[in-house]
Amino acid sequence: MKAADFLRSFAPHRSPATFAERLRSGAAGGSGIFLLAWALHLLPQPELPLLLLASMAASAVLLYAVPHSPLAQPWNLICGHLISALAGWITISFVHDPLTAAGIAVGAAIFLMYLLDCLHPPGAATALTLVLGAAQFLHMGFAWTLAIVGANGFISLLLALTINNALPRRHYPQTPAAPAPPPVAIRVLPEQQDIEWALTQEDSMLDISAEDLTGLYDAAQRRAQFRFEAATSKG
Repeated sequence: MKAADFLRSFAPHRSPATFAERLRSGAAGGSGIFLLAWALHLLPQPELPLLLLASMAASAVLLYAVPHSPLAQPWNLICGHLISALAGWITISFVHDPLTAAGIAVGAAIFLMYLLDCLHPPGAATALTLVLGAAQFLHMGFAWTLAIVGANGFISLLLALTINNALPRRHYPQTPAAPAPPPVAIRVLPEQQDIEWALTQEDSMLDISAEDLTGLYDAAQRRAQFRFEAATSKG
C-alpha cells in the first residue's frame, strides 16, 4: 500500500445517514439505556442487586445506530452476551491473575460467539466486566450473574423491538438473507485430444485405443440423452 493511501485510511469514513437519523439514533439509544436502568431498578431484587452492565451501552450503539446490522440482531444480542458471560465466569473461576484472565476471557468469548454464529462485539465487554469485577461476581454466584446478564439482554431486546419499530424507515429485527444458490456449473465435454492426453497420464498400460474410448464415450452420451428424453416425455 502506498504511503498516501495508508494515511488516507485513517480519515473518517463518512456515514450517509441524515442529521435527523443521527439525532433519532442518539435519542433512541439514550432512551433505551434510561428505560433499561429503570426496569432493572423496578424488578424484584431479594438480596443482590440487578446491575446495569456497561456493555449494554455498546449494545445500544448497534441496536439504535445500526439496527439492520447482522451484529445487532436478537440472536447475536442475547446469545452473544450470555455465552460471553459463561466464558468470563469460567475464566475467573480458574485464572486469578487479572491480566491473564482478561485476555483469556475476551479471546474465549470471541471464539465462542463465532462458533455459535452470534458475534456481538459488546459481548466481549461483558466477559471483561466479569474479570474486572471478579470478586463481586464470584460472591454473587453463577446463577445470579447469569440472571443479571440475561435481564440486561432481554430487556434491551424488548426495548429495541419497541423503539426501533416506532421510528420511521426502521424494521427490527431483520430476516436472515436466504443463502445464495450455487453457481451453475458449465459442463465442457471432452474431445478426442483430451482423451489422448489422459491416456498419457496413466501409469499402467490400458489395452484400448483413444479412438475406441472416444466411441464408447459418444455411445454413452447418446444413451444418457435418450434416457433423459424418455423420462421427460413420461413426466
